[in-house]
Amino acid sequence: MPEDIKPGGGDLSVPVDIDISIESGDWPDEAALTRLVDRAVSAAFAETGAAGRSELSIVFSDDAHIRTLNDGWRGKDKPTNVLSFPAFPFPKGGPLPPMLGDIVLAAETVAKEAGLEDKPLENHITHLIIHGLLHLLGYDHETDAEAEEMEAIERSALARLAIPDPYA
Repeated sequence: MPEDIKPGGGDLSVPVDIDISIESGDWPDEAALTRLVDRAVSAAFAETGAAGRSELSIVFSDDAHIRTLNDGWRGKDKPTNVLSFPAFPFPKGGPLPPMLGDIVLAAETVAKEAGLEDKPLENHITHLIIHGLLHLLGYDHETDAEAEEMEAIERSALARLAIPDPYA
């Protein structure tokens, strides 16, 4: 049964109400996920300067669920670490829409990647939340220039949290 969590950080500088749902998979406990989400979202907003009020949903799921989503929405019949689903088209730098959208993470893939890259699971989850949020804020990595811009923001947001550069 999904478990809904309302982040408790109460950071009013973050212009977004966050709904967290743990659907399936082996994830850290509620309190740890709430801290990770609050910190990741705060760091991403600090780096992008996005303004306005909005809502965001973050779903912690498993490989089976994200594989279905990845196949249905992207035509890729395999699990991936994170997917972002914008609720509205959002031009980078524009005012926030009423709902940013959904970020979905897959437990097994995220844990496997963290292990292969020899990084703490919490750091990898934080990075993927920031990455997914940047997609919802209009950033992408389809071209080299877009990738460089997006990765620079990710690095800066993670540095705010004392998390090493994931691309090093």
